[in-house]
Amino acid sequence: MNSINDYLNKIICGDCIEVMQKMPNKSIDLAVTSPPYNLKNSTGNGMKDGRGGKWANAALQNGYSHHDDCMPHEKYVAWQRKCLEEMMRLLKDDGAIFYNHKWRVQNGLLQDRQDIVSGFPVRQIIIWHRNGGINFNKGYFLPTYEVIYLIAKKNFKLAPKANALGDVWDMGQDLNNPHPAPFPVELIERIIGSTTAEIVLDPFMGSGTTAVAAKNLGRKYIGIDVSPEYCQMAEERIKKGHFNGKKQQDLLSLFPQDCSV
Repeated sequence: MNSINDYLNKIICGDCIEVMQKMPNKSIDLAVTSPPYNLKNSTGNGMKDGRGGKWANAALQNGYSHHDDCMPHEKYVAWQRKCLEEMMRLLKDDGAIFYNHKWRVQNGLLQDRQDIVSGFPVRQIIIWHRNGGINFNKGYFLPTYEVIYLIAKKNFKLAPKANALGDVWDMGQDLNNPHPAPFPVELIERIIGSTTAEIVLDPFMGSGTTAVAAKNLGRKYIGIDVSPEYCQMAEERIKKGHFNGKKQQDLLSLFPQDCSV
């Protein structure tokens, strides 16, 4: 296996499982990621063949550049579980994964991703209340949130005072990013800034938001993505240096002023 130093502050273009398998055990502090949601493998009317429907105006209608997002469900679950297994192997004993996913309705029933996360040490569920969206289905209310699973190893602890934050986070979507499914930088800063992690991995780096947030907070990042287009996008974002200059001693500003240790 390669030294972890070979990966630090780099965007690696390749299959995330293959890349992670070359990395040494217990070499990262934190994984923050959101995989493709497999939305095109849907029982709904949208995102299948370009005929329009409820997803006609969504950026994801055009799909990812190197992933069709339409795997058989059982294959998708097996793939995601393998990704989580590799992330767990890479985590130090006090590390954690923040795994963002989206619940949806399939064949009239809630698909809550338990088949992916079952058996992993899920410590908490954080609700990312992102607002927005359109719902043409008369059988259920408009979804306005996504779920972040905190999958933590036994010795994981939050940064001082971060435990005073609630588990529902109101943050809007990033509407100015050409990637089909970008994180808002504010969300990833909240996650990373709530920990003492020094090395942060995102195996589905996309447009580079996790790297930007890590650099904002003075942390090291490792980004992986299968798409050369998104890897280039991430590199360009990082080179532009759009960082807000937060320092380690400034992290308390992310948290409520009246919080207890």
